[in-house]
Parts: sequence; C-alpha cells; structure tokens
Amino acid sequence: MGRITVHLHGRPKERSMVAGIELYTTRLRQRGVRVQTHPGKTPVEAYLASPPEGAERILLDEAGDAPDSLAFADMVRAWGLSSEDVHLMVGPPDGWGKAGKGVRRLSLSTLTMPHELATVVLLEQLYRATEIHRGTAYHRGRVEDEERT
Repeated sequence: MGRITVHLHGRPKERSMVAGIELYTTRLRQRGVRVQTHPGKTPVEAYLASPPEGAERILLDEAGDAPDSLAFADMVRAWGLSSEDVHLMVGPPDGWGKAGKGVRRLSLSTLTMPHELATVVLLEQLYRATEIHRGTAYHRGRVEDEERT
C-alpha cells in the first residue's frame, strides 16, 4: 500500500494556516498521509532531492494538471493501491524556477496563492478524497459529480 507524503518548504508562519494544516494533518494521520516540513532555507535542488531515490515526486504548480475533486479522489485511490509512495511537494514561496524540470506537476488552481494556503487546500482535498472513498456526506458535489461516481 502506497503512502502519500506532503512536503512543505519551510515552517508555516501564519497562525491561521498553521491551524488549518494541523487540523487536516490530524484528520489524515490514520489514512496513509503524512506531512514533512523542510527548513525554509533549504535550496530548491536539495528540497527536490529529499524524497527517497526513485520515489514519485509531484510538484504543486499552478501550471500543472488540474483535476476536479472526484478525479483527484481517483488519483488518491490509485496512489493508495500502488506499491510506490507518492511525494506531493509544495513549492517554496518563490516557486520552482527551473528546478524540477520534467517532474509531473499538479495544480490546485490557476490562481496564484501563498504556499501556506496551497498546503491547506492540498490537505483538505486529500481529506475530501478519503471521505469520497468512504462514502460520507462530506463531499457535496454537483449533480454531475454524483453521476460520475
């Protein structure tokens, strides 16, 4: 069973973001998702090299693939069934630059947002994905969404 690790570049400073990250980290703890924080001064190249050699890395980037919540839930399900771990990497505040060329990218929105907020959104979507799989009422999608499940 594959695990999902969310990597953060730097410790969040905004109190409300810290609270959101802690809330969803707690909710996800028993669902195969963990959060790993790296020092904010870590160079981007070293940050990208932090997951184990050969591990699947997915960079959070506004120019990446942008699935809806149900498609993302399908991705999360596939990652959980895989024998490989997945490392979702929230970028540094200044973005990825030329680092990570050729690495798969995932977008939470085409809007630009602070990396701390992107972390909260990512964790909430991971939680939502696990709730979709469990069949709870947490996800109240559109009628079209219900027809897809």
